[in-house]
Formats: sequence, structure tokens, C-alpha cells
Amino acid sequence: MKKMKLTIILSAIVLFLTACGSDEANGGNGDTIEWKLGHLSDENHIWHKTAEEFASLVNEKTNGEIEIEIYPNNSLGGETDTINSIQAGTADLVISGETLQNWAPKAALLAAPYAFRDLDHVTSVVEGEIGQEIEDQIKEEAGLTPLYYHTRAPRNLTSNEPIESPADLSGFSMRVPNVPLFLDTWEAAGANPQVMDFNEVFTGIQQGVIDGQENPVDLIQSGGLYEVQQYVNRTEHVHSWIYVLVGNEQLEALNDEQRDAVLEAAEEAQKIGEELYQEEIEQIEGELTDNGMEFVDVDQEAFREVMIPAVEKSLSDEQLDLYNRILEVE
Repeated sequence: MKKMKLTIILSAIVLFLTACGSDEANGGNGDTIEWKLGHLSDENHIWHKTAEEFASLVNEKTNGEIEIEIYPNNSLGGETDTINSIQAGTADLVISGETLQNWAPKAALLAAPYAFRDLDHVTSVVEGEIGQEIEDQIKEEAGLTPLYYHTRAPRNLTSNEPIESPADLSGFSMRVPNVPLFLDTWEAAGANPQVMDFNEVFTGIQQGVIDGQENPVDLIQSGGLYEVQQYVNRTEHVHSWIYVLVGNEQLEALNDEQRDAVLEAAEEAQKIGEELYQEEIEQIEGELTDNGMEFVDVDQEAFREVMIPAVEKSLSDEQLDLYNRILEVE
């Protein structure tokens, strides 16, 4: 009898230790870690396709310990809502760019008009000292850690009448994201900008609340704007990038092996996103044309002349210093 009791006790101890080890491997709670990632594009967009690959890689590299569920089309709310949810612990990841300036002022430079010459210039900045400086502030002030980034096609203005110069913007009501710099620069150009979530843009144009908006061609397509807008005016006023970010607390709650796996998956997702970008942007322009949109060449120098003084006036001393440093990057 004593031997049987001892056997039972020893078995219980082994089971307890095994369970503890399993808990530790799964972030300490013994359950699969489930993360929610929210973004504004649709399921066919480069961001979503890359996020799916990232989620699969994370799941594989953590042996199923971390599962990432992706919510496209702002189904977790707009960027600002999702960031607030991450900080509150009800979401975990977001795809966001210049909107982050509402927490981290240096993030305004992710999409400052006429700060970048082309996408090669963007890549040099984001992967260099300035990019690290911006990431550090996002991490400290917004409570989010950038995992990987997407370069973006240039932002262009859409409309139902061709717009070739700032003179054509008189009385033109347009949507801009929640970025003060965009409000200031488009006002300086002569438009009437208003902040609106991207998921409200289609209906806003359809109902005549706004006359147009500005975005890269991939979002013009994924938002179905070819159904309600006729022209893509090649202002190319912004070359930029956007981050995939996770909450600091969510990342720090992982054990070392899980955290390394997430960062390794992010590095691989970066390459996947770059390949998709190269393949798809030119194709998207063709599809927009096939769907009835017309691309209009504009007087970019005229837009530059009216926007740059507004950019310089709108930026704080810290932001303006960063802006000027970006201009000097080769």
C-alpha cells in the first residue's frame, strides 16, 4: 500500500512538472496565444497577402503556440481605433504609417509631401539611421514595435474631373487620413480636406460628401474607388512606407524562443512583401485603366511649390530637422 501511494505521489509530481513546462513554452498560461491583426485593405491587397504569410510563418516557427487572426477592411476599426485597442489589450497588431504621428511626432515623416524623391530614397531612409530613430520613438511613445514594413506606391489624387494643377482644386472637397500635415498641405494647395476613415470614403464619394481622395493605386483598387471615381491625377506628392506593428506588451509577454520566432518570421515576411510589390503595382495600374479610370499627368512642380512651404510651417523644430536630414540622404 505504501509503495502504491508513493507511486501515485511521484506520478502526480511528474504530471505537475510537465504541465509547468508546457505553460512556460506557451507564454506561461498553457494555452495557444491568439493575436488579432487589423488593417484597412481588402483580402486581395499586398498587405493582407503578406500578413497571411507572416501569420503562417509565426505559427510554424512556434509549433502552433502563436496563432494570428487577420481582420481586413478595418473590421477591427480604423488605424487609430486599432492602436487604441492594442494599448487596451483587446487587439495585438496593426498596419499603420503616418497616423502614428499622433503618438510619435517623428512618424509624420513617413509620408511628408515631397520629402522623398523615389522608392529607393525611401528604402535608404527606412533602413538607415533615420528609420531607426523613427522606430525608436514609435516604440517609446506609441507602445508599438515595428516588425516589418511595406514600401508604398506614390500617393495620387482621385477625382471625377481632371486636376492638372492646384488651380483646379478650388471648391474641391477631399478626404485625408487623420494626419494634420495632410490637412495643412492640401489646404495650402487650395482644396477643402477633411479627415475620414478609409472605409467611409467610397460612400462619401458616392453620396457627394467629398469629391475625391488621395492614396496609392493599390488602395484605390482595393477600396473599389474605380466604381465612383474617373481620374487618377499623378500628383505623386508622397513616396512612403508603412509598418506592421505589434504591441510592446504583447511582444514582451512571449518567452525568448517565441519572440525570436516572431522576429524571424517578420524578416521573411519583409522579403515576401517586397516581391509582391514588384509584381503587382504595374498590374494594378493596368486593371484600374481596364475598369475605366484615366491617369492624368499633372504639373507636379506647381503642387510642390505650394505644398513645401506648408510642410515646413506645419512641422515642429524636431520634425523639420528630420525632414531636412531626409532630403540629404543619398
